[in-house]
Amino acid sequence: MNKSIQSIRGMHDILPKDTIIWQYIEHTLKSIVHDYGYKEIRFPIVENTNLFQRSIGEITDVVEKEMYNFKDRNENSITLRPEGTSGCVRAGIEHGLFYNNQEQRLWYYGPMFRYERPQKGRHRQFHQFSAEAFGCTGPNIDAELILITARCWEKLGINKNISLEINSIGSIQSRTNYRKKLISFLEKHLKKLDHYALRRLHSNPLRILDTKNHATKELLHAAPMINDYLDNDSHTHFSKLCQLLDATKIPYTINPYLVRGLDYYNKTVFEWITTTDHNNKKKTICAGGRYDTLIQELGGPSVPAIGFSMGIERIILLMQAINHEIFNKNIHNDVYLINSSDFDIQKHAILISENIRSEFPSIRLIVHHRKDSIKKQIHLAYKNKTKILLILNEENFLKKTIILKNLQTNAEEILKLHEINTKLKYILNI
Repeated sequence: MNKSIQSIRGMHDILPKDTIIWQYIEHTLKSIVHDYGYKEIRFPIVENTNLFQRSIGEITDVVEKEMYNFKDRNENSITLRPEGTSGCVRAGIEHGLFYNNQEQRLWYYGPMFRYERPQKGRHRQFHQFSAEAFGCTGPNIDAELILITARCWEKLGINKNISLEINSIGSIQSRTNYRKKLISFLEKHLKKLDHYALRRLHSNPLRILDTKNHATKELLHAAPMINDYLDNDSHTHFSKLCQLLDATKIPYTINPYLVRGLDYYNKTVFEWITTTDHNNKKKTICAGGRYDTLIQELGGPSVPAIGFSMGIERIILLMQAINHEIFNKNIHNDVYLINSSDFDIQKHAILISENIRSEFPSIRLIVHHRKDSIKKQIHLAYKNKTKILLILNEENFLKKTIILKNLQTNAEEILKLHEINTKLKYILNI
């Protein structure tokens, strides 16, 4: 007995009944970044493993435990992308987008892959929508990206269920100074540190600030704060960003423990979080920050940069949690063309449908192709939320007419073939 093949754990199908909300979110996000002057870039799902080791940092959970690494036939190590910024930067360097002091505003969308324990809102294949801005040093561009995300939440109807947390992690030198102070403090409390914190103590101590362990969180209340070790430039940059957010009336909280999980960040970091689940746990649905040294570290010129990424699955969960009205909508068909099983009539139905599509490209029209009775076809038309029925039977075929039934008013009439488009234009208000 043959056993059916299942999808890989943590990688989910998106069925037709669900794609309407995906398309709605995608269209909304793309429209907003387009209006801010951002252009789409597309790059491969698979990259050289070394790209992520150099950009994300080898002493990170992503690189150590979560990447899908493979050997190709030439024994090269390749990786399914765990995030998008590294690939975006690699593509920009490779194709000369960052040279000659060019400014770039880019966006991209697609699947990312991380091997971690699947749970609600955290899949092994997940989808991110991201925007990256290259070439601007000041806090103005930081504010713009945060304003873009705020406009996205407002358009999606989730702005009242989400809050912004921001922080500055300073320059490399200020983080080095802070790192020494943090290690010195934590070494005095080794017995209070969990296994994760002990492992990160000397390799990547800033990651301990983002701990989920309650006891470690309590301990960190007495730890030195990174804000107290910011260099003057980072402090001024962050102060001006806060002024811009205040001026644009974007509410925010300064979270001194916010550091982000990837090594390439500097200065501004931010997260949009929600606590709408039944356990009242914080969930990040969008995060970003500056990475002013990454392009140079990967072999390109010295170019300042900032970006964000949104988790689409988590946005959908949030919209579901607040019973967003979009989930009550269905895909409606404008026209359903019914015909008999006679081949000549079916051929004629196809010609009529193609003529309608050529005249009205925006119309959603389904032609019935199975050999079902007219009665069953009408039932299927209702099931498909159709507005208008076109019925072509033997009698109409011979008389070169067609039956049009408006399912919104139940009005029915017989039309000559050349009258179809005029009537559709009137009923559908095209």
